Amino acid sequence: MPDAASQVTIQETDPGMPAIRMENVDKWFGHFQALKNIDLEVDRGDKIVVCGPSGSGKSTLIRCINQLETVQRGRIFVDGIELTAGPKNVEKIRREVGMVFQQFNLFPHMTVLQNCMLAPMKVRGVKRAEAEETARRYLARVKIPEQAEKYPAQLSGGQQQRVAIARALCMNPKVMLFDEPTSALDPEMVQEVLDTMIDLAQEGMTMVVVTHEMGFARKVADRVVFMDKGEIVETGDPETFFSNPRHQRTRTFLGQIGGTQ
Repeated sequence: MPDAASQVTIQETDPGMPAIRMENVDKWFGHFQALKNIDLEVDRGDKIVVCGPSGSGKSTLIRCINQLETVQRGRIFVDGIELTAGPKNVEKIRREVGMVFQQFNLFPHMTVLQNCMLAPMKVRGVKRAEAEETARRYLARVKIPEQAEKYPAQLSGGQQQRVAIARALCMNPKVMLFDEPTSALDPEMVQEVLDTMIDLAQEGMTMVVVTHEMGFARKVADRVVFMDKGEIVETGDPETFFSNPRHQRTRTFLGQIGGTQ
C-alpha cells in the first residue's frame, strides 16, 4: 500500500448523496438513439465497471456524465449538481471530475510535468510552485517520477496513459471516469495501467470504468453494468454477474470474451 503522503485526496461531501445519478437519460445522434432510458446511481467510493459489445453505448454514457455529450432527455447529477440544468453547472462540475480517454491526449510540445501542471494553474488558479509540487507527487504516485522532464513522444504508451491519470489526479477530482483506458495499449503495457487504477480504487476513489478487462472488473468493481443497444441490460456484484448472469444477452457476451471462465 502507498504511504500517506502519496494518497489521493478525497474531498469531503455529504456522504448520503450519490456521487452520480442519471435519471431517464436518452441520447440521440441524429436519428440513432445511442442511450435509452438510462437510470444509474453511483455512490461515493463506488467502483463501477461498464461493459458490453462495441456500439452498446458505453462510451456515450460515460461522456454524458461530464457533458462531453449532451443529452436530449433526462437529468444527470454529479455531486448533487444537475449538469443538465445549464452550462454554468457543467463548468463547475468538470473541475471535480477527472477523465482518462482511450487516447492519451497529452500536449506533445509540453513536458510531462508541464502537462500535469497546466490545468491546476489555468482552471483552479494554483500557483506554479504548488502545481509543480502536486504534479511531482502524482507522477510519483503512478510510479513515473523520473519521466517528469521528458516529452510524451519519449514515453511508452503505458507511461503516457499513467501521465494522463496523474494529470487528472492533479485536479483532486471527486470522481474519475475511464473510457477504455487500456484499449490503445500494447498487451504488455496494459497491466501497468490497470495496477495504477487498482491502487486508486483501493484508496477509495469514486470510479466509473468502461473496459473489456474482465479480470479488473472481478478484482475491483463493486458493481458491473452490462449494456447492449443503448440500454442497461443487467447490473450486479462481480461474483453474481460472472457466475450467474440473469439475461441471455449477458451470457452471450461473457461467453464471447471468456468472462465466464
